[in-house]
Amino acid sequence: MAGFAAFRLLWAGQALALMGREMTWFALTLFAYQKTGLATTLSLLGFFHFLPLILLSPLAGALVDRYPRKWAMLASDLAGGVATGVLLLLFLVGRLEVWHLYLVSAFTGALSSLHWPALSAALSAMLDKKDYARASGMMSLAESLAGVGAPVLAAALLKPLGLEGIFALDLLGTATAVTTLLLVPIPNPKPQAQEKTSLLGEALFGFRFILERPPLLGLQLLFFGVNFLTTLAATVMPAMVLAKTGLSESALALVRSASGLGGVVGGLFLSLWGGPKQRVHGVFLGMALSSLALALMGVVEGPWAWAALAFLEAFFIPLLNGSNQAIWQAKVPLAVQGKVFAARRMIAWFATPLAMVLSGPLADRVFGPRLGQGEGIALMLLLFGGLGVLWGLSGYLLPRVREVETLLPDAKAD
Repeated sequence: MAGFAAFRLLWAGQALALMGREMTWFALTLFAYQKTGLATTLSLLGFFHFLPLILLSPLAGALVDRYPRKWAMLASDLAGGVATGVLLLLFLVGRLEVWHLYLVSAFTGALSSLHWPALSAALSAMLDKKDYARASGMMSLAESLAGVGAPVLAAALLKPLGLEGIFALDLLGTATAVTTLLLVPIPNPKPQAQEKTSLLGEALFGFRFILERPPLLGLQLLFFGVNFLTTLAATVMPAMVLAKTGLSESALALVRSASGLGGVVGGLFLSLWGGPKQRVHGVFLGMALSSLALALMGVVEGPWAWAALAFLEAFFIPLLNGSNQAIWQAKVPLAVQGKVFAARRMIAWFATPLAMVLSGPLADRVFGPRLGQGEGIALMLLLFGGLGVLWGLSGYLLPRVREVETLLPDAKAD
């Protein structure tokens, strides 16, 4: 088994594991907010996950290029299963507290720093260049399928199965992912001829690669800005829904599922279409249109209206991410994609933990006290989502970024 057939098997295992993780995340979001009633609690959960993910990404990228990508993914999946098992045991003995969730979020964030560059580089090695955008669409589809199914399943199963049942399903998904990984052959590229360097030197290589290519650097700085603006709003959006609906699990599940469904449709659309010939159009317009839908969520009222806009916001994410991923896979040599992709993610995603740690206090101490918890967060969505629209469209004003696909040659195949 090889090529796209092998990718489909790998995709199926990763999709099931992601479904389990998203069910657990939804259940823990409810658990944490019901315990404290603060938007800050939700923003801190995200902060503790993303901070180690970002800080460890360069080191993880160097490890991915030094060792087999399959084993990096296996180690990450297995350790994630151990973390879920610890949460299950703490809950069964009645000792699970919010601070435990912060610790586990940090641990799983560190694991994600290894898993993502390993998976991205593995797909580049498994597939022909013509299949990159389609595969990216399928990976976005997997994320969105989990986004649709996980909230509905978690909300429906929490009462009959309890939180322990959600943890058990998460562990089952992890076992499936590990099994499929063991079955799928993942080629390892030939190392580039270069002097041996330390792990730190290899970690810094990705940053040097990007800095030496201003169009790629500009593209990542564009992502930094839009990630910061939209994360300020999106992190506390669940708190707005819960505050305006009297802690309704079904309302939050509806909005989350609609978001996932939008991503499913967007991912299917991209996987069938393949994306625009000029990938930058998918990047810029994806940023602007998804941010616009997020902004409008702060204007409308009611779960169904929020759900409709959540659908639209998520629909454009596969176009954005798939187009961007296709650019990078075409421009970066396969043998160094682990290091470069890790550095790329650190540049673009460093905005995420920064925005997360700010969004909760902004909601609880600035916007909320003046307008009420729900209305204050709604204003945050309108303000920061609107700025995200302008930021995304600003890419058309930057010639080096706009012409990245013609200014840089495609990388030679190994």
